[in-house]
Amino acid sequence: MELSLEAFRESGRVRKLLRSIERELSSLPRDGFSIMEFCGGYTHAIMKFGIDQLLEGKVRFVHGPGCPVCVMPMSRIDLAIELAKRPEVILCSYGDLLRVPGSDRKSLLNLRAEGSDVRMVYSCLDTLKIARENPDREVVFFAIGFETTTPQTAVLIKKAKEEGIKNLSVVCNHVITPAAIQHILNAPEIREIGRVEIDAFIGPGHVSVIIGTKPYHYFAEEFQKPVVISGFEPVDILQSVLMIVRQVAQGRAEVENQYRRFVSYEGNLKAQRLVAEVFELRKEFEWRGLGNIPYSALRINSRYEEFDAEKRFELSLPKPREHPACICGKVIRGVALPTDCKLFGTVCTPSNPLGSCMVSSEGACAAYFKYRKDLVGAQI
Repeated sequence: MELSLEAFRESGRVRKLLRSIERELSSLPRDGFSIMEFCGGYTHAIMKFGIDQLLEGKVRFVHGPGCPVCVMPMSRIDLAIELAKRPEVILCSYGDLLRVPGSDRKSLLNLRAEGSDVRMVYSCLDTLKIARENPDREVVFFAIGFETTTPQTAVLIKKAKEEGIKNLSVVCNHVITPAAIQHILNAPEIREIGRVEIDAFIGPGHVSVIIGTKPYHYFAEEFQKPVVISGFEPVDILQSVLMIVRQVAQGRAEVENQYRRFVSYEGNLKAQRLVAEVFELRKEFEWRGLGNIPYSALRINSRYEEFDAEKRFELSLPKPREHPACICGKVIRGVALPTDCKLFGTVCTPSNPLGSCMVSSEGACAAYFKYRKDLVGAQI
């Protein structure tokens, strides 16, 4: 029998899960337990429903690099801005990315206000229509996202090739979740950013619909860190926390799937084959807050290289310049909270974002600003 949405938010179920979590935690030999949630959707759900407050002093949620807009490095934002400045280019991307400021503090939306042809699309396939309607212009899709959105970009490129569209190209910024998790576990300390202690992971639900639970077993076995793939409602998240705490109490470190209504062990094999047909691994890719990570992103392979905007356009960019007071890198890595930033809620707000974590609808800073008005007021 399928449960309604209300069932995943029902207060009786929540109280029962909280009592079970407290019982399991009481059997652990130490106080304090840190779980990194690897998806911006979890961060917002945790803030919105006050799950962090319900478990305050018992479980600490570490907000990991689970927001695709947030992890985009300044160098890639600068690349998009330089492309958009070209008069022959129509640059298209998803809404949140257009608001991220580059090195000169201008965003793609600022450029649009100044006359550049920058367009927000709800689907990457919208760019096919734009390319057909503007045969004398170069239409560039600035593709971002984890494994969840990569298959759609692959469909776009395949359709463009099938239709013989010559004025469409793609800047591929698709990144890979398991590589980032491994990087965090292999390098828990970075001198200029700091150290974060992680006892377990809540794995990304939407990503896992595509890749399945199979890729996470390595982390559980090699690093002895429990991983639970979770849904996004309060009961989902609390049940996932309970599954994690039970693993630790029983001396286990395994991959468990709480989100079985959508996620399987193998994932979406058709989508995986589609991605493998169009893309290949990059040797390395820079992540905001994490630095260069080997084999952590995709690029367009030789079969479809005619649609690779990085090969079509020659760009020489200066070294990117981060805002000196922005601590997005620390927030993304999980070593700082948004409220640790001196700019939070005053100079930096969703209407005037200085960092990517305040821009994105999945960013940690945006979540704190929206759901923790008391903290914003304390900052002001």
